[in-house]
Amino acid sequence: MMEQDIAELYKLILERKNNPKEGSYTDYLFTKGLDKILKKVGEESTEVIVAAKNPSDSEFIYEVSDLLYHVLVLMVDRGISLDQIKQELAKREGLMSKTKDRREINDL
Repeated sequence: MMEQDIAELYKLILERKNNPKEGSYTDYLFTKGLDKILKKVGEESTEVIVAAKNPSDSEFIYEVSDLLYHVLVLMVDRGISLDQIKQELAKREGLMSKTKDRREINDL
């Protein structure tokens, strides 16, 4: 169900890009351009990190939702589809076991 909801949100964002609706936040982001979208992705990423350190699940969920929305806006702006992301993730399936052969990083 969640995958469908994300796909529907992606389609709505794409629709707003192709047929701007004056006064909508999505239209505002596309009108301001890539730099504004990137700034919002950066801000939301930071807010997710901060929320993850706090005990409130609701705050974390709220911030992850904001980040996901802004990443979808960025994807639409760049012309990247959800299918392209799915394909990339599918290529990685089963690769995690290969990382266990790597030495651990101790100097972080």
